[in-house]
Amino acid sequence: MQISSLPLGYNHPDLLKAAASPQCLVSQVSRPALALFPRSDFVDSLERTFGCVAPKGMKAVQTMVDGSSANENAIKAAFIWYMTQRRGGNPPDAEHLSSCMKHRQPGTPKLSVLSFDGGFHGRTLGLLTVTRSKPIHKVDIPAFDWPVAKFPRYKYPLDQNTKQNETIDNECLDDVKQKVEEWKAKGEEVAAIIVEPIQAEGGDHYGSPAFFRGLQQIAKKNGIVFIVDEVQTGGGATGDFWAHSHWNLPFPPGRGLGTFAAVDFPTPELRDKLVATAANNGLLVGGCGDNGLRFRPALIFEKKHLEIAFDLLDKSLKQI
Repeated sequence: MQISSLPLGYNHPDLLKAAASPQCLVSQVSRPALALFPRSDFVDSLERTFGCVAPKGMKAVQTMVDGSSANENAIKAAFIWYMTQRRGGNPPDAEHLSSCMKHRQPGTPKLSVLSFDGGFHGRTLGLLTVTRSKPIHKVDIPAFDWPVAKFPRYKYPLDQNTKQNETIDNECLDDVKQKVEEWKAKGEEVAAIIVEPIQAEGGDHYGSPAFFRGLQQIAKKNGIVFIVDEVQTGGGATGDFWAHSHWNLPFPPGRGLGTFAAVDFPTPELRDKLVATAANNGLLVGGCGDNGLRFRPALIFEKKHLEIAFDLLDKSLKQI
């Protein structure tokens, strides 16, 4: 299942044609996300495809099955890197290897990942701890005791609320600093920070470039891995191939805003009614957060597609 993460939309004829090619068929039957025993052209294939669009400053790439597995493995890699730094670059010794089998230190360290209120990173068991968008995703599922920080909720229009929004950024960054220190005092150091450039599932909330630069500075100062979850923002929808490119970061992260658009409704019930009505009329839109409505047009849309979409939207609005 995918949610707002197909840049070219559904059933694109060129993608269907490519999927039927011998090269693609080999990838499908060979599990392209498998690092062990890769086919002979695997490395070259990665360099010719994903390597061409890799974020600035990054040279390594590995495919995964989906967004959840990508985030799970990013967090695992962060933990491994963090512990390797603790050991001075040395590999795990016999004590680490034996103790981890009993879920005891030092092999099973007490580490944590900081995420943000409203964030969505997946629904697998580990990622549900860092997902904070909707209670229905998390209820009845055990979770790690990991910190959650405030994510900016700006005042609009932005150009009329500059000072107030700067204050909001600073308050959120101060909250991150506080949580890092709090978990360090508990003996559960924050090894990674994971954040979305735009909180989509949680309500279409944006952070400023200044906020994200400040966030990365906190991570770097504390030796924390900075993970940017671009499952929904990667692929060009924000006007650049990667949304974090808009931030002018001084260092590459762990990985005009294009066609991303959303509106808020007075009530969740009214939003849900429009989503259902639009679907019945042939227009696919997505609900996000409590009362937000998302529009995610494919990158190949043209004026004629906008005219069709607006006609269907106008029809649906009149019906509710």
